[in-house]
Amino acid sequence: MTSAPQSSSLDPEIAARLKRSADGLVPAIAQQYDTGEVLMLGWMDDEALHRTLTTGRCTYWSRSRREYWVKGDTSGHFQHVKSVALDCDADTVLVKVDQIGAACHTGARTCFDADVLLKDGLLKDGADSSTAASDQ
Repeated sequence: MTSAPQSSSLDPEIAARLKRSADGLVPAIAQQYDTGEVLMLGWMDDEALHRTLTTGRCTYWSRSRREYWVKGDTSGHFQHVKSVALDCDADTVLVKVDQIGAACHTGARTCFDADVLLKDGLLKDGADSSTAASDQ
């Protein structure tokens, strides 16, 4: 198990509302604040969310390295936080950011460009998704 640390300075009222995974994490979607472009998905525990809220820079919990990381500290591709919101179930965080440089570790602007499965109603193989769905 890759559980995140338990102690945190997160506001107790916010912490009480969060619905976390068994590992104590919530998915955090980073979105470009002015265009709506979805940039990446990371994971936050209470402390990462606290740091994000108080520093104005996105802090995530690395499940593989088991440590906190601040977007841009090593790459120079910073995420300056503009707003943070919980979804209606309080199990996902939406962080609207001003992304400087690439958001994806591959060097791409977004993590969601490389493997598009459906675009403009067409599946990756060119089939119409509405036709494919009605065939089942």
